Amino acid sequence: MVMTSENWPELILEEWQDTLATLQMWTQIVGKIRLELTPLVNHWWNVPLYVSARGLTTSPMPYGERIFEIEFDFIDHKLRIDCSDGARTALKLRPRSVADFYNELMGTLRHFGIDVKIWTMPVEVPSPSSAVREAIRFEQDEVHKSYDADYVNRFWRALVSIDEVFKQFRARFIGKVSPVHFWWGSFDHAVTRFSGRPAPPREVTDAWTQEAYSHEVISHGFWPGGNGAQAAFYAYSAPEPAGLGDSKVKPAAAFYSKEMHEFFLPYDAVRQSPSPEDALMGFCQSTYEAGADLAKWDRGSLERP
Repeated sequence: MVMTSENWPELILEEWQDTLATLQMWTQIVGKIRLELTPLVNHWWNVPLYVSARGLTTSPMPYGERIFEIEFDFIDHKLRIDCSDGARTALKLRPRSVADFYNELMGTLRHFGIDVKIWTMPVEVPSPSSAVREAIRFEQDEVHKSYDADYVNRFWRALVSIDEVFKQFRARFIGKVSPVHFWWGSFDHAVTRFSGRPAPPREVTDAWTQEAYSHEVISHGFWPGGNGAQAAFYAYSAPEPAGLGDSKVKPAAAFYSKEMHEFFLPYDAVRQSPSPEDALMGFCQSTYEAGADLAKWDRGSLERP
């Protein structure tokens, strides 16, 4: 018997992939506003979004003598803008192009006296030459314009359940650990633990990656799918210790990808299990232990007794 739950809804990529692509561009616009207005925090922790009681939020951002917040409301399907001086408004989330969304949002912010400039090229998506998805500047993007409200709500309800498990997993660690946050570039929800030791310099030279992986990490996350791949959870160690791919992890549906150098667990395997929360926690804990033991982390001083 297949177990289903409203808290772990079905997410079939083929049924909402156009909406997913559009929503990723919308969250990048909002996320880049946060990136522009907030001071750099180690490992770029100042830029993600956070799961809220209604969707995804920036949390408060400073502008002059005010603060303001932008929230995706995936219940009433509105983009809410709230300012500390009482100004507030909401834009409808509906089938509309990225260009239309960008122009209305930026115009609304200017109306509120918030004049922010962002780099309008999407990040972490295929280049314009890709046959899978074109990277088009936000103000020119008339291609991505889908919005399936039911599927967006499903996605958010899944995030709510995942967020709770990730936060429980995070609480077991007393060493340096990231917030549980949603990365709008790669469109994944993640939490990352740190050993406390600097990592060897990476071959890549971009500042983003160097900052993100300056220290040893074990990261866990959820990705809703794309480019033909269905929704899945992931776990990786960076740098990866020798023998990690041979480790036995839980649950049985989890596997290691030699190509990606990551463990994966299909979302459906979690959703359909008798206890999705236990299945996901087992994946997080077992992949962490595998990486931490092989890399000789000082687990006794990093974990809550």
